[in-house]
Parts: sequence; C-alpha cells; structure tokens
Amino acid sequence: MESPLRIAIIGQSNFAAEVLELLLEKNYNIAGVFTIPNKGTREDILAATAKQHSIPVFKFASWRRKGEVLPEVLQQYKSVQANLNVLPYCSQFIPMEVIDAANLGSICYHPSILPRHRGASAISWTLIEGDEVAGFSIFWADYGLDTGPLLLQKQCIVEPTDTLDILYKRFLYPEGVKSMAQAVNMVAEGKAPKIPQAEVGASYDAAMFKEQNHYIDFKKTAEDIWNFVRGLDSVPGALAVVLHEDGSEEKIRFFGAHLYADGPVIGPKRLTLKGLKNPAYIHDRGLLLQGTDGKFVNIRRLKRGSKMINACDWFTKCQQSQISNFSKDELDKRDVLINIWHSILKCPIEAETDFFAAGAGSMDVVRLVEECKDALDMTLDSGQVFMAPVFEEFFCEIIRSLRQESSAVQGRIHYDGFVLQANKREISVPTQLFINGEFMDAEQRKTLDIINPSNEELLCKVACASRSDVDKAVQAAHQAFYGAWRQVSARQRGNLMLKLADLMEEYKEELATIESIDSGAVYTLALKTHIGMSIDAWRYFAGWCDKIQGNTIPVSPGRPNKVLTFTKKEPIGVVGLVTPWNYPLMMLSWKMAACIAAGNACLIKPAQTCPLTALKFAELTVKAGFPPGVINVVPGTGTEAGQAISDHELVRKLGFTGSTSIGKIVMRSCADSNLKKCSLELGGKSPLVIFADCDFEKAVKYGVCSVFFNKGENCIAAGRLFVEDRIYDEFVRRVLRDVRSMTIGDPLNRSTAHGPQNHRAHFEKLIEFCRRGIKEGAKLVYGGRPVPNTKGYFFQPTIFTDVEDHMFIAQEESFGPIMIISKFHGSDVESVMRRANRTEYGLASGVFTRDISKALMFADNIEAGTVFVNVYNKTDVAAPFGGFKQSGFGKDLGQEALNEYLKTKCVTIEY
Repeated sequence: MESPLRIAIIGQSNFAAEVLELLLEKNYNIAGVFTIPNKGTREDILAATAKQHSIPVFKFASWRRKGEVLPEVLQQYKSVQANLNVLPYCSQFIPMEVIDAANLGSICYHPSILPRHRGASAISWTLIEGDEVAGFSIFWADYGLDTGPLLLQKQCIVEPTDTLDILYKRFLYPEGVKSMAQAVNMVAEGKAPKIPQAEVGASYDAAMFKEQNHYIDFKKTAEDIWNFVRGLDSVPGALAVVLHEDGSEEKIRFFGAHLYADGPVIGPKRLTLKGLKNPAYIHDRGLLLQGTDGKFVNIRRLKRGSKMINACDWFTKCQQSQISNFSKDELDKRDVLINIWHSILKCPIEAETDFFAAGAGSMDVVRLVEECKDALDMTLDSGQVFMAPVFEEFFCEIIRSLRQESSAVQGRIHYDGFVLQANKREISVPTQLFINGEFMDAEQRKTLDIINPSNEELLCKVACASRSDVDKAVQAAHQAFYGAWRQVSARQRGNLMLKLADLMEEYKEELATIESIDSGAVYTLALKTHIGMSIDAWRYFAGWCDKIQGNTIPVSPGRPNKVLTFTKKEPIGVVGLVTPWNYPLMMLSWKMAACIAAGNACLIKPAQTCPLTALKFAELTVKAGFPPGVINVVPGTGTEAGQAISDHELVRKLGFTGSTSIGKIVMRSCADSNLKKCSLELGGKSPLVIFADCDFEKAVKYGVCSVFFNKGENCIAAGRLFVEDRIYDEFVRRVLRDVRSMTIGDPLNRSTAHGPQNHRAHFEKLIEFCRRGIKEGAKLVYGGRPVPNTKGYFFQPTIFTDVEDHMFIAQEESFGPIMIISKFHGSDVESVMRRANRTEYGLASGVFTRDISKALMFADNIEAGTVFVNVYNKTDVAAPFGGFKQSGFGKDLGQEALNEYLKTKCVTIEY
C-alpha cells in the first residue's frame, strides 16, 4: 500500500542524494526536491539524482530577503503540496513559513548528540572539545537553532585516530542516511516521538567557517592542540602564522595531527610560529609543536596558500623556485589542462579554481590522472592532485614533472665525472657517490684510484665513502622506505624496474664498454653476459613484484570458535649490498633486482677496483624515475665502507658476495650489530667429473669453458677437474690445443677471448698460486706466468696435471685461469665422488657422462648448490643460485631469491 506521505526533500550533497534514493526504494512519494543553484554548469548531485527519477527540482539561491520569506519561493514550495519536509543536509536557512507549511512537520539531521553542540560546526566541536562520544540527532524543526524536539539519536565512540573526515565517513554519513529513512518510517507509521530537548548541557558553538576562529591557541596543552587540529582536519584546516627571519609573516594550515611519543628527534630544523613559546621542529616525520604541558603534537601535512605539502618537506618546498617562464609548448599544455578540468568540473577554469572546492570527488581524481596521462604522455598519480588541488599550482607541478622527465631523457643529470673515450664512443661516467637521488663528493673529498687493468694506467679517481657517507646513504634509504617508496604500489614498482631494464638495454653498449675498461672483461662477453644477464634479472624480478603473496593456513581452533590464520610477505627495510669485482654490474643486478622487487630500499658498495658501471647504473635509476633514496651507491674500501654497512643498526639485511674469509667477518658483524639477516655467496672449488663414456667433444669444449670463462674470475669456475684415466691423456692434449689457440689481448677487440685480470693484487696472487703448485710437485704443462712483453695484468691460461688431493692447489680456489686436472679410475665411481666432496666449499659442480644412472647418482651425492650435467656455466635468472658449506648460504636468482629480502608475518584471527 502506498504511503500517504508527500515528501519534500530540502538540502544538497551526496548525503541528501542517498537519502532520496533510499526513500524511493521504500516507495515513498517524493513530491519535490529543493536544492542550491548550479556552480557554473555543475549542478548539485541531489538535483541530478532527482532528475533521473523525474522528480520536480527547484533551485533557490536564497529563501528569504531581510528576514522575510520570498513570496515566489514560498509559492513554488507550496506547489508540490508536501505534508512532510525532510532536511537531510541543508546549508541554507529555511523560513518557518516553509517549515510549518507541511502539516506533518519538518525533520532535520544534525551531526551531534543534542542538546550539546548546537550550531553549524557541530562535528568540528565534538572533536575540538575532546568528546569521548559522537553521534547525530534527527529532530523536529522549530524557531530555535537546533532546539526542536528529538525524534531519534544514535552515537558512537570517538577513536583517537578520528578526524572530522573519518568520523563523518565511518559513522555520521552511513548511519545518518539509514536513520533518516528510519525516521520517515516512524512518521509514516505514526510512531515518531517528539522529545523536548533539555537546556542542561546545551552549547552554542562558534561557526568554524569564519577565519578568525581557525587560529590555534598555543597556550594550551598538547592534547587540546591536537583536538583542535583534527576538528578542522578536512576543511578548512587549523591556522597558524610562520614568522620568517626577514620579519615577514605567512599563514599556514595544519592537517594530520597526532600526539607524539616517538622519542627524541635527530637533527631537527626550527620553525618559529606566532604565539608558540618554543620553536616548532621540522623532522623527517612532520612538524612538532610543544604544548604548555611539555608534551608534543606532530603535524604530518601543511597547506601553504592553496598547496598541500608534507610537513617534513617544508624547507625543501620553500627553496623550490616558482615557474614563470613558460615556453609556447608549455602554454599549449595549459590549454589542454584547462579543457580537461572543464570537462570534469563543468565550470569555468581560472588560475585559482580549486578542484575539490568545485565539487570533485575521488572518481574525478582518477579521471583527471588518466586523462592527463593520455593527453600529455607523462607519469602522474593521484597524490599530485591532492597536493596541488588549485589549477595554477597543478599546472606548475605538471610542467615541473615534464621538465624533470625531459632532463632525465636527455641525460641532464648533474654530476662530476669524466668522459671515457673508447670503443669508438664518448661515454660520460659519474665518479661521485650516489645518495638520495643525487651525486655528491665523499667526506673530505676522499677518492680511490681506478686503474685500467689493460695498461696499468690511472683511469680516473672515484669518491671513496667514509662511515659518515655510508650513514647518509642508510638514512636516505630508511626515509625512502618509510616514505615515498611505500606509496609506490607493487605493480608500479614492477613498471619502474621494467623501465630501468629498457634503459639498460638502450645503454647496453656503453655499459659493456665501461665494464671492459674498468674490470678487464672481454667486450663480447660483457655485452652478452655481464650486461645481458643484468637486464634479464631486472625484467625477471619485475614480473614478481605483484605476485608476492602469503598463504592461508588451516589450524586447529579451540571449539566452538573458529580461527583464520594467514601469512603476509613483507619487505625487510633497508638492505645493504656488497658485491665483488668479477661481474660488477651482474652481481649488482642479481642482488638488487630481487631486493627492489620485494619492496626494500638499499645501498650498495661495489668493488673498490671497478665501481664505474654501478655509478653509471645509478644515473639510469634517476632516468627511470626511482624515488630518491631507494637506490644508493657508495664506492669505498671494504674495511671502512663495507664494515660500516655491516655495522649499521638501520640496515636490516646484508647481501654479500666475496671471499669466505671476509664472509666470516661480515657474518660476525651482522650478529654483533643488530642481528641483521645476511646471505653469503662465498668462495668455491667446484669439482667437474668427466667420465670416459661422455660426449668427448662436448666435454672438452665445456671443460675449457668451465675454467677459463671470464678469464677464470668466475665464482662457479671448475676449480678441479677429475678425468677418467682412459681419456685422461687425450683430454689434456685437446685442452692444450684449445688453450694455445686462445687470443689474449685488448678486451675491446672483438677477436679477443682472454682479457687482463682485474687488478694487481689478484694478478700477483695467481703468480704465487702457480709457484706453490710447482713446489708441491704438480706438473705445469702450460702457462703459469704473466704474458711476456705485455703491459697490463695479462696472465697466461694455465694447466696443471698430476694434481694430488693433498696439494694446496687441489684444495684452495685460485679465482683465475688455472686448470687443475686429476686422474681417477672408472671402476670406483663412489671414490671419485668422495674426492669431489673433500673440500670445504660447495658452490657448484659438474659431471659429463652418457650414463643417466651415474649422472643422477652424482647429483644425489655431491655437496653443492648447483649441479651441471653434460653442460657447465649454464645459469639463468629463473634458476636459484647459491652454495653449501663454506661457500655460504642463501640464494640469488629465481623465486627463492625473493625470500632473502622478505620477512613472513603470521596473522591469526579468532571469530
């Protein structure tokens, strides 16, 4: 049966529109809707909703003049013949002639527990006064200000995290809409009470739309200041005045307040506020204000004029220059933006037009971001809209972003460096530390000499990080991890990594050239492996970013309750990486790509002898758009910079590749400092067993490659070959033939197969290694000394035969182009496996045989993290890589590598 009610809805906003929709669902007769006029061509959503349902709509700028009702307005109102007025949200003063014209009366929504907080700013005052309970009232309108009889009231607890916006969205809005419909039901059923309001406890609070009421009274406790700020948190913001050093004053507004109890602030900057006894402090998490009780309030966001900024960025933003010299192309983009704004807001766009004040909502923000991306081909996110909601500010932010992107694309990133002229190229190479998105000198301008291993000449000087420099990098990573990087979604993170990989591809020849000159890698190998596999790593782990997930776990609850248990995978935080000199960029990428994919921020100390590709890589991260501080590069010595990373208490994970002896020191430092997680990829003495039943040609080919690949500077190089006696002599003869034909020389020459060793200390270590092998009785059949009459660290490929198990060269790693060959009898397969395992290392291993049983037996029994069967050096970014025993623990590459940079959190919920 249709209700006898004829309802007039008087109000505006989404709240009123939802009340309308709910009443229509309940089949009430809405006789007419009365709302405010259009703003330009944009009409209030209540009017738009009513039109969709063919309900008469009336728009009045004013209902009365000089206190008297406007006759034409009253006539139009009476034309709908309403017998109940519903005022869900109404900002206009409605004359009593209209209120009383409906014979069943007029019901109003008010956001407070009346009689407390009568007036227009009730929600604000609920918070300002520190009320423990909030709520709303629906009352019968009378001649007083919110004094009419009560129909119904509902309330909720005020939470410490509540702001004006949160309280409204959490309770006042959703429950208010439902309660307005409930109130109409009660009227329709004749069950609506009229409970007189008591005057006891009534308050008439000041209207907070007047600016003089917005100023913070600093002569109050921290809690009072906090309550005042959160009471004005949405609109208009609590007001304060900054006193600048030049005597000028500037109004600012505060948002996002909380009581601060997070310990002392390190290195704060002072800000003087009018009326505040002690200075305010800008720190990395906001702005601190001290109340009269000595306690602090922290402010997260500030509004200067029309622009919202993070409070911690106050001094940075103050120093940021304003844009005034626009190019014609930039002014054309301004017209494009005007058209986009106009299409969304449906009103004239002026320089001072505020996107949100003009009525835009969250979906409008999404639309603005997407239309700007399409029209201007740029990177943009919703945060930029919220931080610059006024058109002129937004336009300037867009132009600033476009200029920065353009500068990055054109390579205009400022740094001191040198121009490398090699490989028919001129390559600009940075030589400074890279911290917080900028290149900078080391403390006291300390430097490292970088020597070209091909000619032993000084290539350049690179900044050498001190403990203080490392601390700067850690602090930058820490702030990025808890700041900008946390705002980047997993999918956005993956897109950044893909963009970086594309840039590495674009600069592939430059990176390979730098790698060849700096580390001695043969150019063709550097191009394919050093750089090629680095790019593969970034692309592979980019794909994992939005696929890192936990599990739900069935557990046994205590009946009758149920339990939901699930795990979350979370980034660890700040990660320190220390990488070796044999594959400078590849080792960086193997570790850092997994680290970044997991969501961490990091700093890396590349090898002190060859840090140049790491620094060129740092330049590319800026071009790719990584936020400052996410990736930091600090060349330096292991004893100072490396040790500082191991010792730092803000570093929560250390990834290290290097020697076993240094790995033990690193592990002790990780334990002693803050028990940081560590993964270690250390030394190797990988056995390669070649049975007589192998594919002989393939075994020779891979046997040579297993030792001499990358001039032996290869962590998984076959440190010792065991060759079955039946093919031993022929194998040695064939290997000698291949080694004698190997081209040694300039690593940039495309025909070169074997370049110089990385640095002098290692070069001399290889000479001593060979001397010791000869002294112990091993047979040197080829090499064992520097290439004669050649400048540079060129060492001859070397072959030792008749090597016995007890010899030093059979047990220890040379990390150079030295082949160690031992013989075994094919009748005792178990014996050769025991000999292969008779080492403290367990990084890699290999076997050549056509007998699948032998191959699988070898794979079962060998104590090594990687097993190659009928192949060697076949690594892939999807396959996990890491060792056993004193070759370390933890994995690079593959899905397992992500676990090195993640922590698992278990959540259990009983219900």
